[in-house]
Amino acid sequence: MKQPRSADRWVVEAPAIPQASPALRLGELLVRAGHATQEQVNQALELQPLLHKRLGEILVEKRWSTPRAIAEALAEQCGLEFVDLTQVAVDPRATGLLQEGFAIGHQAVPVRFLDDNNVQVAVADPTNLNTTDELRLALGVNCTLAVAAADALASTIQRNYRLTIAVTDQAPELDDVIDESMADGALDLVNDLIGRAVNAGASDIHLNPQPRDVMVRFRVDGVLRDQAPIDKRLQNAAAARVKVMAQLDIAEKRMPQDGSFVVYIGGNAVDVRAAILPTKHGEQVVLRVLQRETKLELPQLGMSPEMENVFMRAIEQPHGAVISCGPTGSGKTTTLYAALDRLNDGLRAIATIEDPVEYQLPGVMQTEVHAKINLTFSRGLRTILRADPEVILVGEIRDEETAKIAIQAAMTGHLVLTTLHTNDAASAIARMRTLGVDPDLLAGSINCIVSQRLARRICMHCREAYEPSQEQQMSMNLISTGSTLTLYRAAGCLQCGNTGYSGRVALYELMPVHGLGRVLLDGSTDEIFEAAVAAGMRTLRDDGVRQSLAGVTTLEEVRRITGDRRLLA
Repeated sequence: MKQPRSADRWVVEAPAIPQASPALRLGELLVRAGHATQEQVNQALELQPLLHKRLGEILVEKRWSTPRAIAEALAEQCGLEFVDLTQVAVDPRATGLLQEGFAIGHQAVPVRFLDDNNVQVAVADPTNLNTTDELRLALGVNCTLAVAAADALASTIQRNYRLTIAVTDQAPELDDVIDESMADGALDLVNDLIGRAVNAGASDIHLNPQPRDVMVRFRVDGVLRDQAPIDKRLQNAAAARVKVMAQLDIAEKRMPQDGSFVVYIGGNAVDVRAAILPTKHGEQVVLRVLQRETKLELPQLGMSPEMENVFMRAIEQPHGAVISCGPTGSGKTTTLYAALDRLNDGLRAIATIEDPVEYQLPGVMQTEVHAKINLTFSRGLRTILRADPEVILVGEIRDEETAKIAIQAAMTGHLVLTTLHTNDAASAIARMRTLGVDPDLLAGSINCIVSQRLARRICMHCREAYEPSQEQQMSMNLISTGSTLTLYRAAGCLQCGNTGYSGRVALYELMPVHGLGRVLLDGSTDEIFEAAVAAGMRTLRDDGVRQSLAGVTTLEEVRRITGDRRLLA
């Protein structure tokens, strides 16, 4: 029944304060449901005075129970509904009633309207009386509490509220470019886009001008996803705002420009690289988002144990080159930084020349390429060699001079880690020959070549198991051992945005150069590839099949990422 209105607002009633029955203690409920043992509950209770934490928090931290089990027990204890936020879509109209700061600080999110004057609110701790009182005042409507798992609640808040970001630099006056209202709108728009992109885990933001609006797309898990378009009237203002942030010429609209800037989200620095390209319908803006805290260690890269052992032997050599190959955004730099992190033991002098410095490592001399002052890869590398390093990271080999200096350094007592833009490991040899490196030097100077791609991880919440057909097994060279093969296909759910995928995993192809013989001197890329496979190299597709059989990705994703060389024969 609806409540009577005052002049402009509903009359608000306080939510019923949950009352736990003394007979239904949380620990007893967990033990009864089989979500924890009595011994674990007793130990957690003993730790409470020392840790000053709630029983459920301690049980989850000790991995004796799960956030969902705690939430279900709390719901039963308080006589409230349990809401599974991994399966229930929240109503944007409901979430709009609560400010972002309140939702994060109180771990509460409005889920849906029960009627015109009553909204269901999911909370992690229904026994917190302060939260229930403040909810009534913050919402401005009546509310009914429900309980949700703490981890699912945090993910829901992150998905549905834009993080507030602060830009490191201050924008100069834009009055000579656009009017004041457009400047303010552009500032909010760009900040909002970057915040939403980080929330979505996007690596790139594309603003593509169209005749009537501006198409917005995020690259998430390597695939572009359409977002709500931007009003055409904000097109020039948004491009000008990005130029100001990246310290570019805001008056120049006919020439391509690129730059970079830094934003802070939740206190964490996020590097943004901007590329602006004039098109028929206006300036296209592409922002690459790089979160600094994404550095991984070698065991986290996802290599097979055999491949990781070979890679470890290659980087533990006192000299030689380790080359990482792949297209832009395939994780090459992440792999080399994982190797560099392993080598950074304080016993070696390590230097890098990069464009730009993507991760900051303590104790490592890191230099950034600066084209405007003629600090190029080759010039920086020559100077680094005179600085007595034992390990050198060259961000990318782009030209003949850099290639020759890097190979010479690898032959004269330095371990060189570098990247090349090639399709696979075999193509790197041909690329080095094209750059003028003497083929006779390649076998003796290169320890190994790693090619890689990033495939989308299948969503663990909605993946569907199936048995592959004989045709699928033959097309992917799946070897049946007599038992039934089980693979997984993408389905789609709220957790993955109905894409069936969430996150990415690296696929690797590692080619040791030693032992390939004269094919390195004058062999074609196909001949080098065949010789490497004959010598035992596992291809990108082989590694993708391994990850498919492990239930990490799908055969369809492996085909999309790796292609099929046989179709080009």
